[in-house]
Amino acid sequence: MLKHILFFLSTALLFIACTADQYDVVITNGIVYDGSGDFPEDADIGIRGDKIVKIGTIHNTSGAKKVINAGGKAVTPGFINMLSWGAGSLLNDGRSMSGIKQGVTLELFGEGSSVGPLSEAMQRQRWGENQDDYLWKTLGEGLLYLENNGVSTNVGSFVGATTLRIHQIGYNDREPTAEEMESMKQLTDEAMNEGAMGLGTSLIYAPAFYADTDELIELAGVVGEYDGMYISHMRSEGNRLVESVEELIEIGREADVHAEIHHLKAAGRQNWDKLDEVIERVEQARNSGQPVTANMYTYDAAATSLAAIFPPWTQDGGHSAWIERLKDPDTREQIIEEIKTPTDEWENFYQMAGGGDGIILVGLRSDGLQKYVGMTLSEVAAERGDEDEVRTAVDLTIEDNNRIGAIYYLMSEENVQRQIQLPWMSFGSDGGTFAAEGDVLNRQMHPRAWGNFARLLGKYVREEKLISLEDAIYRLTGFPATNLKLNDRGFLKEGYHADIVIFDPETIEDHATFENPHQYATGVEHVFVNGIQVLNNAEHTGEFPGRFVRGPGYNISQN
Repeated sequence: MLKHILFFLSTALLFIACTADQYDVVITNGIVYDGSGDFPEDADIGIRGDKIVKIGTIHNTSGAKKVINAGGKAVTPGFINMLSWGAGSLLNDGRSMSGIKQGVTLELFGEGSSVGPLSEAMQRQRWGENQDDYLWKTLGEGLLYLENNGVSTNVGSFVGATTLRIHQIGYNDREPTAEEMESMKQLTDEAMNEGAMGLGTSLIYAPAFYADTDELIELAGVVGEYDGMYISHMRSEGNRLVESVEELIEIGREADVHAEIHHLKAAGRQNWDKLDEVIERVEQARNSGQPVTANMYTYDAAATSLAAIFPPWTQDGGHSAWIERLKDPDTREQIIEEIKTPTDEWENFYQMAGGGDGIILVGLRSDGLQKYVGMTLSEVAAERGDEDEVRTAVDLTIEDNNRIGAIYYLMSEENVQRQIQLPWMSFGSDGGTFAAEGDVLNRQMHPRAWGNFARLLGKYVREEKLISLEDAIYRLTGFPATNLKLNDRGFLKEGYHADIVIFDPETIEDHATFENPHQYATGVEHVFVNGIQVLNNAEHTGEFPGRFVRGPGYNISQN
């Protein structure tokens, strides 16, 4: 009998020791928000390798390699950036500083353009004539290159319909031939097999503008075969906003796919009241059983290029053809007149911003034009002695030979707050991810890259109390993960990847402004990506555990 008791005790002690030793990291004393939107609970979290293996009470932490006392702060899944332009910046600096410091652990690319697939001509344009310098061809290869190059955050992407169109048609304003259409569908199929999240469009810009609804339905239909998503910067966010929402809903319905609106907004004062009808149309579709959602950034100004004030036809044939049209005296005058004339035929950012006072120039390339960075178009025209600010915009575009980055004041704060409260809204920065150092400091940019997610949690949750903290976390984590059909991310669950954020709800805050954007958010203390700590007491650890996170098509193709 005594032998049995001793055996039982020794086995129990061994089990306890093994239980302690099985954790690489233990997070204690945290308020755990699991990403479901439910009320939080006091719990410890045990991590082994790249997975969460325990959520509950962990009595013995002595054998864990690392123990972090969360100090009663929020412990949540990593945040999902539904719209990132970070692919280029992460190639140069994989730390993802402005994102990681806000708790972002998954950056999603592909608003119309994506890192692949690339034709030979596209590869030459990107890397030159020497084929030995070509780094990748397909979308999957590009994302794997990012992973292997070293990134601190996870990465994923939609396949861009603009990229598909350039691959087959170039920058020309025409319908695809039957053969070209089949090739685009095949490329979409290949991208979904590699792990694309779905199809992304940016229909406001040339050459994406040239695609009609039927073309998009065909491509989205391929995505639907893999349970992917159709996600879109719609054809209009201003004068034809409602019609563009109807087009998105039609594409989703006809292709039988989940449809999402990128950075939902009602742009231009004359369009602010259209948000009511947009909400009504989306909720009608949702009530009928059609999956329709949206994402947004938490600011009342947008950012794109100065090219957005030009009629789409001017860019038929690509950049060089566009610049030549601007230089031609007769064509130039026609273009200037069209920019000044209100229309519903195309999205005129000059009109939506209310003229040059609502347009700030931030992305000039030429040394001689750097003095204009941060000035409004009206201010630049006045300094140059130009009486016509539209003519100034044309001249600057020619002189800089560049699309020129610009910030446009288009939205109302009231609408921003209304959108945040919509239960079908997630969040995306629509920006890159940067470190506040080096050449980045010389680039004026939209503050959303530095503060979008912290602004939600600080300004709109803590201060304005628009939504609860658990709802905000759900719509940063579990909600987009469910929409994207990610099987093992977006929630704090045993067996899920350990993408984890610890932040202080009482202090999290954005600091970036339009005048001084290069300021990190504060309040996020610790971040884990795939079980590896990348932020420790708000300082980057120098680790690069980020991976290419694949969409639902990859899982289907592997079975």
